[in-house]
Amino acid sequence: MGAGHPPAAPAVTTSNREEPALMLSRRTLLTGSLALIFTPATGAMAQQFAQNQAEWSQNYEAVSRSRVQRTSTPMLSAESLAATEQMIEYYRNIAARGGWQPVQGVQGLRVGSKSPAVMALRQRLITSGDLDPAAGESPIYDSYVEAAVRRFQARHGISSTGTMTGPTVVAMNVPVDLRIRQLEINVARLRSLVGSGLPARYAVANIPAALVEAVEGGVVHTRHAAGVGKIDRQSPLLNSKVVEVNFNPFWTAPASVVKKDLIPKMQKEPNYLTENKIRIFNAAGQEVPSSQINWFSDEATRYRFRQDPGGDLNSMGFVRINIPNQHGVYMHDTPSKGIFGDDFRFVSSGCIRIQNVRDYIEWLLKDTPGWTREQIDATFRSGERIDARLAQPVPIHWIYVTAWATPDGLVQFRDDIYNKDGLGTAIPVASRVPTEPDQEMFLQN
Repeated sequence: MGAGHPPAAPAVTTSNREEPALMLSRRTLLTGSLALIFTPATGAMAQQFAQNQAEWSQNYEAVSRSRVQRTSTPMLSAESLAATEQMIEYYRNIAARGGWQPVQGVQGLRVGSKSPAVMALRQRLITSGDLDPAAGESPIYDSYVEAAVRRFQARHGISSTGTMTGPTVVAMNVPVDLRIRQLEINVARLRSLVGSGLPARYAVANIPAALVEAVEGGVVHTRHAAGVGKIDRQSPLLNSKVVEVNFNPFWTAPASVVKKDLIPKMQKEPNYLTENKIRIFNAAGQEVPSSQINWFSDEATRYRFRQDPGGDLNSMGFVRINIPNQHGVYMHDTPSKGIFGDDFRFVSSGCIRIQNVRDYIEWLLKDTPGWTREQIDATFRSGERIDARLAQPVPIHWIYVTAWATPDGLVQFRDDIYNKDGLGTAIPVASRVPTEPDQEMFLQN
């Protein structure tokens, strides 16, 4: 990769079966760039719309060729390490040429917008290699600019709407010198991780990216969006092995949840436990009716609260994936699938929630006799409590990498959500909130 050539379009981090990084949230569908499509153009507005549309007539075939492509190269690999080392040199060359200037007055701009600020935005995207210089210097936010913004967003873990959102502006205004430092820090991490040797088959969860990869034969078999630990309840870094899959698991509420959540709920909604299939047991293992407990005292803290299996209500969904470790964390399904469409997926108390979990456990159990996809699906439907012990435990790594590249010249950056890069507030964490509240109030991990 020559220093004089911009990097290719960035990779989308998605499952092989879906492309969640390119999916629009419900909020975006209502307020983002697609709103233009559903807004009637009448009178003067229609005339202006027609005029603008004439101004941004494009070669749309060329735009489609520049779309973000998926990559099969694992984040944790010797190839990614070498590519990241090369990208440091590329960014140093950008810095030597003066770097890029902050963009201003661009938030909210989308296809059809006309503003002098668009010209500065074009230059910013050209400098980082997201926009071909041949796109010109027009003040119109045309389809070329939109495609370049989508690529930039995908490279920074932001929903690829093509609209200049707040998080997009924040990421775009990080100086090139800080991006270089971020790459240098993460090259050191990758060297340490890759230098220890990687097996032919392993899984990796990159916490800042909220992303899980199943890797086999040096390529990504499946890729999954994930929900990871909150800033104040961080997912730990670990190296372990997946040893067992629990289908339709029970979930036992910890004492803190009983005290802070269940008791207040029962004071207001006496049927809450019944509606959520949560049973109460005494020290002898006998079930106790909720009507026999004084919910306006601390009596309830002396009992055990267990939620029945069932993916629609159980906080672990249909499956728990066991990983022996000192932190007591694991991976699991979730009934709150909406989190996977959010940019900000730091929502748990340490455990990792997996999108498209059936694809993941199918891969985990591929060498375990009797566990075909058909059997997995049947077990989900049955609701029966079954444990599947892996015939060959699968190595798994929970890592913290906020910048990496792949051999096709694609460089990815993520927020330093746990402030482990040592750069403090020099690189701000973009203000991102879930599009819907987290429903898993019970989940301990």
